Formats: sequence, C-alpha cells, structure tokens
Amino acid sequence: MIYENVLETIGNTPLIKLNKVVAGINATVLGKVETFNPGHSIKDRMALKMVEDAENDGSLKPGGTIIECTSGNTGMGIALAACVKGYKCIFTTSDKQSPEKFDILRALGAEVIVCPTNVAADDPRSYYSVAEKLSKETPNSVWCNQYDNLSNREAHYLSTGPELWKQTNGKITHLVVGVGTGGTISGTGRYLKEQNPNIKVWGIDTYGSALKKYHETREIDEDEIYPYITEGIGEDIIPKNVDFDVIDLFEKVTDKDGAVMARRLAREEGLLLGYSCGSAVAGLIQLKDKLKPTDVVVVIFHDHGSRYIGKLYNDQWMKDQGFLE
Repeated sequence: MIYENVLETIGNTPLIKLNKVVAGINATVLGKVETFNPGHSIKDRMALKMVEDAENDGSLKPGGTIIECTSGNTGMGIALAACVKGYKCIFTTSDKQSPEKFDILRALGAEVIVCPTNVAADDPRSYYSVAEKLSKETPNSVWCNQYDNLSNREAHYLSTGPELWKQTNGKITHLVVGVGTGGTISGTGRYLKEQNPNIKVWGIDTYGSALKKYHETREIDEDEIYPYITEGIGEDIIPKNVDFDVIDLFEKVTDKDGAVMARRLAREEGLLLGYSCGSAVAGLIQLKDKLKPTDVVVVIFHDHGSRYIGKLYNDQWMKDQGFLE
C-alpha cells in the first residue's frame, strides 16, 4: 500500500501481549503500542485532529503559525502535520523535559522556547502562559492548547477506542492509561464504556500531581502539588479534557517505580518505551489484586524510549536520582 503522506500512517497501532513483567498478574495484559505512529507517540492522533479542526473552523489559515505548550510528543505530532500542510510552529516546553525532545522538534523546523518547570501554571514564565502570550502577539496564529481543546479527547473517541474494541473482539475489561491532559483516557474510555458499561477505566497519576485527589474530592489540594521527575503524566491544573466521570479510579506511582519499570519493559519485553509507560505498568501491578483470570487489560504505551536516552536509559542519570544501586 502507498500512502499519500506520512499523516495517513497515524493510528491502527498493534496490541502486544506482555509476559515477563506482568508474571504476578492473574489476567491477560496487552500493550497498545503507540510508538508505531510516525511521531512515535499517541499524541499524533490528537495533534492531527486539533490542526484539522482549526483548519475547518477557519482559525488556522494558509501560511499560519501553530503555537502549543508541550512536553514534546504533542509538539512532534503537530510538527509533522505542519511539515505536510505548510505551517510554521512555535512550541513552549518545560526545562525538565529531555533534551532529545527539543532536538527532534527543532529538526522538524519548529522554534522551541524552554520555560522553567518549578513555577505555577498562571506564572507569566510558565510554558502555558508563554504560549498564550505568543498566540496573542503572533499574527495569523492559533494556540492549540491541548489541555482544554476538546478535539484532543474526541480524536481518541473516534480512533483509539474503536481500535481497541475491534482488536480485542469486545473482550477488553480494563483500560489503564497514564493521565496528563486527559484526552486519551477520556475519549477512549467514553467510547469503550458506550460499548460495555462494565469496562473499568483506571488512570495512572504521579506523586506531585493534583489529579487523583481532585477525582476523589473535586477540589485542588495545593499540598498535593510539588515538583516531580516523571514525564508525560500528572498535572498541577485540571484540564478540561479530563472527564472524571469516565475514570473509575486513579493510582499514584513514584518517580522511581515508573523509571525502573520502563527499563524492565525494555530488557524483559523488548519494548523501548517512555517514562509514562513504565508508570502505567507499575500502577497496574499495584492494582493487581482487583483482577481475575478472565480479565483482559489494555495498557496504553504512549511514547518511545528514544525520547529518554539521556535520562531513563542512562545509568548515571538513574544513579544520580537514587533509582539505581
């Protein structure tokens, strides 16, 4: 088959059974390996949807500039769309992200502005605030704002959810997803629960994030919010894309457990994956007592380990964090 351009290869990623790392889990565990997307992450799906919806509503015009605040993967997806469609890109990101992400975005022609991590979301230096300011100052530009742009979760309702239902022949019983913007878990989970309301949707959060406590109390607890190392999941804000009614529970995973499990996935399953993928499997293991032998669990593997070579897969970095003896 010949594709007209790289964007046509987004989606239809494989389900791969996990074996060694889930040996203690009494259920079938499958990984939805989103690294097979052209941008090597699940964010390609929603990035293209946000761009196309902006084109369709007239906010993104020919020759325009796309602005986004991103931890890297959404920027990658948007950059691919911009290359094919002829737009410029400016991305704001935080200084805790791996340098590989910045280099990849620049390789695709994007301008990258690195902002401090340890500031509040409404601080003018934060990567949210800088993106919003740029969008007001840049002529013929659109700020995608993946956190509150509901095209994000709609992309997964239209693609990821139907794929999982079809691939498992409707046998899926649990969906496990690391939660950041909330688009993946909310869109996919909504579709699956429409097919079978008994499917459980479990969100994986990280210590330092406000999501789990907000799910349980509908209040933001400032004491829950502090800097953390895990990339790709957790928030100090509550994105509009998170549909808390779709999510049955949240489980928090430590920075160390997520990192160690990501390395185990590489060595024991041959899957070189990103930080949040390790967190998702570590969270699933913490919840294993809720599973039974007939269950079919799907874990979303968001992105590729090549984004984290200087961190997760660098022994010295792991030792410096106290994650490796």
